[in-house]
Amino acid sequence: MNADTLRIAAISIAVLAAGFVFAYQFVEPAPPDEITIATGGQKGAYYAYAKRYHRLLAHQGVKLNILETAGSLENIGLLTSGEADVAFVQGGTGNREAQPGLISLGSLYFEPLWVFVRKGVTIEKLGDLKGRTVAAGPKGSGTWAVTRQLLEANDVVLDTLDIRHLSSMEATRALIGSQVDVAFFVTSPASPLVYDLLTHTDLKPLNFERAIAYTRKHRYLSAVTLHQGMISLGANIPPQDITLLAPAATLAARGNLHPALQTLTVQIASEVHGAGGFFEEPGQFPAGQYVDYPLSDDAKRYLQNGPSFLERYLPFWAADMADRLKVMLIPLITLLIPLAKVLPPVYRWRIRSRIYRWYKDLIRIEREVGQADTPEARRSLMEQLATMEREVRTLYVPLSYTDELYNLRMHIELVMRNLSDRPL
Repeated sequence: MNADTLRIAAISIAVLAAGFVFAYQFVEPAPPDEITIATGGQKGAYYAYAKRYHRLLAHQGVKLNILETAGSLENIGLLTSGEADVAFVQGGTGNREAQPGLISLGSLYFEPLWVFVRKGVTIEKLGDLKGRTVAAGPKGSGTWAVTRQLLEANDVVLDTLDIRHLSSMEATRALIGSQVDVAFFVTSPASPLVYDLLTHTDLKPLNFERAIAYTRKHRYLSAVTLHQGMISLGANIPPQDITLLAPAATLAARGNLHPALQTLTVQIASEVHGAGGFFEEPGQFPAGQYVDYPLSDDAKRYLQNGPSFLERYLPFWAADMADRLKVMLIPLITLLIPLAKVLPPVYRWRIRSRIYRWYKDLIRIEREVGQADTPEARRSLMEQLATMEREVRTLYVPLSYTDELYNLRMHIELVMRNLSDRPL
């Protein structure tokens, strides 16, 4: 590679490098490799799902810290304070006006509200609870939040109830031990707790016959049916269909969570929850419905279109880097187009200038030939031409320009011939 080619290449690289340095100022920072999720108690479904998220995120090089909490309301508080980046939140417990800095990454699955009544207590609907002792979940839990809304919707004055804010395990023991008349639970039908309650002979689940009315008044609720034998065909549990109300478990996040981590979290949620369950069809979740906060743009894109080309074939870190650096294509394209137009003429000019610069001396010598009327003058001109010819013979040009080089040599020989043939 000759010096001209190297010089032009160096200039081109320098221009492109300057463009990249300028464009790099607009590249988004890399996502953190560690995030925190707020869940619930260790015996709950949220905590169990968080452990699965932890394993899957670890494969992508992201560490997930798990915070055990009292439930959805505490989780929302942790998001608002910045102590958690992502949280499981029960549908109906969030308030977008009160927490404007939060977003949703989608709903995950239906999480039924179970109301179990102790044997000997006649309860047909929630309005019959007046004067009863009720276990309704810890104060920071989603169970208490949805229970309170439904009780108030039935005109039940809370002061008329003896409300015990107990965990799921404590409420189960209190119900079996006849310390409470009714207990509310929000949990998956796959939970061992639900199996134990449904198989206990002294307990009866409340059937929500007015489920459609509830869903019309509270849009975060859905009516689902636990069909006969769904928990156990062999034991025929439950022995008849049960209509339940179900908020959806959702993923909420801080609004400033890195976009790449938003997309990755939704991708992990799809792996964990996409297969469906007792009440969910395969592929139904994650979804953009049943959420309390505005759906993130990145989550919406993923839910509508699936993973991008890069996300489908590259590890998370590589796909994110390529996505962030795509802004670098702007200076590359912007600079390459004019460079592609300017550099070839510049290169041609540089090569030809190495040939054409000899013509200035050659024309001067040819003019002096007519005035060379002495042997000494002719000898001087001939020596100049011989020197020029030797130097031109050592001149290197690319093969595509050799025709012009040979033209120069022929022109030198032509002037030498004229000089030799000219009489004194």
